[in-house]
Amino acid sequence: MEIFIEQGESREDCMLKIASKYNRQFQILSQKEIRYGGFWGLFTKSGIQVEYYFTPQRNMMHNLQRRQHENILMEEEKKKVIAAANGALYSDVSRASLTGVVNAPGASKAASARQYAYRKEETSGRESSQLILDALKELKEKVESGSRKEDHSSFIRAEELLKANDFSQKFIGMMLEKLRKELPFDQLEDMNYVQDKLLEWIGESISIYKEETVRTKPKIMVLVGPTGVGKTTTISKLAAIYGIGTDETPAIDVRMITIDDFRICAKEQLEKIGNIMQIPVSYVDSRQELRKEIALHGEGVDMFLIDTIGKSPKDSSKLGEMKEILDGAGKNADFHLVISAGTKTKDIEDIMRQFEPFNYKSVIISKMDETDSVGNIISALFEKRKCVSFITNGQNLPEDIRRASVVRFLINLEGFKVNREKIEDRFPSGEADQFKWR
Repeated sequence: MEIFIEQGESREDCMLKIASKYNRQFQILSQKEIRYGGFWGLFTKSGIQVEYYFTPQRNMMHNLQRRQHENILMEEEKKKVIAAANGALYSDVSRASLTGVVNAPGASKAASARQYAYRKEETSGRESSQLILDALKELKEKVESGSRKEDHSSFIRAEELLKANDFSQKFIGMMLEKLRKELPFDQLEDMNYVQDKLLEWIGESISIYKEETVRTKPKIMVLVGPTGVGKTTTISKLAAIYGIGTDETPAIDVRMITIDDFRICAKEQLEKIGNIMQIPVSYVDSRQELRKEIALHGEGVDMFLIDTIGKSPKDSSKLGEMKEILDGAGKNADFHLVISAGTKTKDIEDIMRQFEPFNYKSVIISKMDETDSVGNIISALFEKRKCVSFITNGQNLPEDIRRASVVRFLINLEGFKVNREKIEDRFPSGEADQFKWR
């Protein structure tokens, strides 16, 4: 009778190793505690060494089990490749069957397989081999599917939330990559935690415009943007903030200028609003007239607010004509691009690109009350590296305008369970984005 030796972490580990290697019935003669080499022979650890021998069996059974053994070896190689790709340490498939799979989803089945392995000395060769094959097959399924974070329900739910809020595919990919890299499996089990992390990362992607504390006199603020986004209404609201003043913003001398003579009653609309707020309004149609208007009133005015022609971003020639007029505002003029919150993601990208020659400092988001999705705006701002200065959400003057804030965007995300207190602690602003009128 020939005696063989096997080493492992425990008696069960040794038994499963023997069964995986040979698929033959065997008997344990003795066991003892030892220290043996770890991975690549660099370390040693405590374990068990057993002496065993093979019991006689029929040739037919032996040939069948040899074929099964060859299949097992092929599965072992597959597992090693999968384990390496997922950063796992499955150096030995047999060992993982007993020690690793009990911690994976479906651990109860693996535990059952282990219990059967304990009794393998008392079972027939066919039954023992089948149990081993079942355990290895189960491990293969867990490694190939259960270990992929992208298949986790929270990961899938996160992608659905981002898509529902109209985030761009590029932005969604960035968020999912952060989830994959930064959250381990145990944290993915808590969907509330996953949502909190997404909100934090989305908030970090939003850049808020910082108004200069020391103003050059006169400050010149020019609003540009496509037709129908509400530039004139926004100009009127800004005139109220600075010309009438709020609790936080003392009143200064403001003058409004329009170069829009194309839209019906555009000049009359602005003049009517100016008369109500007692803020003067003038009209110019050339670079020379704009330069003259600013020079004429510059000494007595703290801020000029300039309303512009609404042009299609695809009409590059008209945009060029408008830019030529606005060059009369001088090099110190600050341009701000107005975009409606309901604009499609692709259209936002086109608008931002077409108005790039104006070198706008920030984006003003209008008509926030007319949309349920803000992911399109957040995505475009982030990808174009632009900041946001104001948000408007209605037609009422002067109430329906706010300073932009991260919190204001996050609370408008659909489907997220937003902890208002937590995000305000993370992105301080609270209700400071709301102007308080005298």
